[in-house]
Amino acid sequence: DGSIASLVSANVDAGFSIISYTGTGSTATVGHGLNQPVELILVKNTSASASWAVYSAPTGINKFLELNSSGAATSYSNYWGVATPTNDVFGVVNGNFNNNATNASLIAYCFHSVAGYSKIGSYVGNGSSTGPTIVTGFEPAWIMIKRTDATANWRILDNKRSTTNPINKELYPPLSNAEGTFSALDFLSNGFQIINTDSSYNASGGTYIYMVFATNPT
Repeated sequence: DGSIASLVSANVDAGFSIISYTGTGSTATVGHGLNQPVELILVKNTSASASWAVYSAPTGINKFLELNSSGAATSYSNYWGVATPTNDVFGVVNGNFNNNATNASLIAYCFHSVAGYSKIGSYVGNGSSTGPTIVTGFEPAWIMIKRTDATANWRILDNKRSTTNPINKELYPPLSNAEGTFSALDFLSNGFQIINTDSSYNASGGTYIYMVFATNPT
């Protein structure tokens, strides 16, 4: 459906699709195969050394994150096109090396929230050990969190390595480190609560994005 031809494998019910396309070097759109606007996109140039480019709905089309970096969201006008993603397409920037370099082979993984199954969103930290409670509508099984307004590693936690609260076994996508141990949050029957004051999770006024999947999808 986009101005760039794309090869798409999509699970509309799960809100997830995989897209391969060839970069044009010009501002363009790419069909994502879903029937709702995507809220998180991970793009990798597979034909050259390049960082992962990450779009999130909370940070918008004029900023990007990198999955292989702890850096804050970087401002770049129209990095994700000239309009927010639609039910059919997302945008890519004019000639950017990480999501639309000329003749580059690119792979994109796209997600949107599905009630009872997944949730993509954001929260603001309060700097208290009784941190924000985020309602997802289900008990989480897996979560990825990233602070967007300052440097902080991506964090991944789940209920298989941490079988009881607090959920405290962390993995860090940008790093080759073994898992870390830190009492980060509690999984609740309808969401999760931050239980620390660490700046990677809960700086006062800090902004964070998250993606969560359910233990028992409904």
